[in-house]
Amino acid sequence: MPEKRKLFMRLTKKTYLLGFMAVVLLLACIRWTFPQVAVARSVEGGVRSENTLAKPKIVNRKSVNRKYHKIRSVANYAVAFPDTNGLQLTAANRWGVTPVANREDAESRKRELVYVGANPYYHVDPLYSSIPYLVPRAAVLLQDIGQAFFDSLYVKGVPLHKIIVTSVLRSQEDVAKLRRRNGNATENSCHLYGTTFDICYNRYKTVENPDGPHRREVRNDTLKWVLSEVLRDMREQDRCYIKYEVKQGCFHMTVR
Repeated sequence: MPEKRKLFMRLTKKTYLLGFMAVVLLLACIRWTFPQVAVARSVEGGVRSENTLAKPKIVNRKSVNRKYHKIRSVANYAVAFPDTNGLQLTAANRWGVTPVANREDAESRKRELVYVGANPYYHVDPLYSSIPYLVPRAAVLLQDIGQAFFDSLYVKGVPLHKIIVTSVLRSQEDVAKLRRRNGNATENSCHLYGTTFDICYNRYKTVENPDGPHRREVRNDTLKWVLSEVLRDMREQDRCYIKYEVKQGCFHMTVR
């Protein structure tokens, strides 16, 4: 009896293998003869073959291009930014610190002043007649302008550039030296109070990966138009007073 059972198991296994091979060969022949049989049934049936996988679509770049905002600038710089030194001086007296005597005095006033010598949104020129400090209120304004300039360049499709700050807090010693070189320099400057800074409008610093491809060049006039829009918005929001300086090539502004 045990021998018959072993024989039955051997025959069953052999029969199964032969049957399986026969079915595989039959299906292969059918697929070879009728290739349309291999097409998957509908998604409702839950079967999807390699023939029905979605093929990569050729993207038409023109159809996916972003729509950039237009650069409008302002109609007239002198009209858009007319705030006189007297008006800015009023705000400087309200929000500023007591004028600092010299650089040592400025260093000892760090509870009242914020260092603005480095920032991802703006570049500070080498300073010879001022020092990189502002009252916190003005420091926030400067950063907001730099960040808004970045945002505006992005939505207009212009490569990123940093604004350049050319003058910040001046000590009484700095003002005295300026007046010896320039008789038109005012003795009671808004820069004495840490509320005022100058942003040049004819130079910008390109934001570029040193190991990446060269960024396309942008005319300074184009960047000036974008910057003027940002500054106009800040002024209309009562964030600052701004004077368009022709000879100095800068926007002279005081926080308010």
